[in-house]
Amino acid sequence: MKIKSVKAFLIKSDLTGGEIKTTPRRPAWTLHAEVAGPMSRFARFKKLRTRWRPNLPSVGVIVTAEDGSWGFGASRYGNPVASLINEHLGLLLISENCMATETLWDMMVRAASPYGASGLASYAISAIDFALWDLKGKILKRPVYELLGGPARDKQTCYVTGGDTDWHMELGFDATKLPCPYGPADGRAALDGNEELVARTRDLIGPTKELMLDCWMAFDTDFTVRLAERLRPYDLKWIEDCLLPEDMDGWSNLRQRLPWQTLATGEHWYTVMPFMQAASRHSVDIFQPDVAWVGGVTATVKICHLAEAAGIPVIPHAAMNSPFGQHVCFAMPNIPMGEFFMGSPPGVPLEEVTPFPGMAVPKNGVLVPRGEPGFGLTMSLDDLEKLKIG
Repeated sequence: MKIKSVKAFLIKSDLTGGEIKTTPRRPAWTLHAEVAGPMSRFARFKKLRTRWRPNLPSVGVIVTAEDGSWGFGASRYGNPVASLINEHLGLLLISENCMATETLWDMMVRAASPYGASGLASYAISAIDFALWDLKGKILKRPVYELLGGPARDKQTCYVTGGDTDWHMELGFDATKLPCPYGPADGRAALDGNEELVARTRDLIGPTKELMLDCWMAFDTDFTVRLAERLRPYDLKWIEDCLLPEDMDGWSNLRQRLPWQTLATGEHWYTVMPFMQAASRHSVDIFQPDVAWVGGVTATVKICHLAEAAGIPVIPHAAMNSPFGQHVCFAMPNIPMGEFFMGSPPGVPLEEVTPFPGMAVPKNGVLVPRGEPGFGLTMSLDDLEKLKIG
């Protein structure tokens, strides 16, 4: 069956979720917490990430087949990504076989090569790839995780990321990840502040639950080594995203200097190539592609296969926050758990803050994706119209 149209449009940000109906116990940590990042060296941007991150809506995509069947996908970064879809990549797919997801992905990556398939182009490719897989599932009347060979397990173990750890424990998660507040820009005091946070959190969750630390591209190699040594008594399962994503040699250096520390990264690596390089060097222990940024379902499956051959587990970034990531995790044997980013306030049920109505949410630290065809989204075209902005 051939593709009739590929159309991108702006939707509200996937960071906001649905309309909250329950009164929160307190504001969400995201409103006030300082998180170390790549811009922390600049004083006017240091305190809050919202001061420098782009305030752009998300992007929805509908791929329609010649019989009227359609699939939906989504990613980020507003008009720049929507323009790539509507004015270039999407146009190339018209009249192609909508079931040929491998070929269509290859076409898009190669077509983006003049301006680079990574970065914004990778977000555009991801959104289209999701819509193609959703369409394929609807045509075949099967959930995407079955098309990928799954399910690989009865339920998907989840961990949670955020600053409201007491709420995480109340919801039944057995693993939690902290956003790191301080980095090299804070000097030696950063080591003390980060250690105090990790020590306090370890006391709160106890010795049997897993604890991780997200360093979000804020560190250099030397600071990472010093902090890891300070935090060694607190039994961190991993530390992640310590360095800028392009610093592949830095990750190799860090691996040599911290042979005992589990290192994770990859959410800001785009396309399959950086993962292949890291796998060949064994420079990190866990791959963390973002399914909606790296190139979609097709790219993530390729990453899982090369990682499995290298003995590297894959734990995708924020995969439990979308049906797209949920289906991929559920199907891939070497994805032991998935991340749920908690940006909503304590006391608000997770069902109220999903970006897409009716999608599955973690319960007691596990999740089972919906089993309807495609990604299990039961939205109609009228429902999608309600998500549109502008």
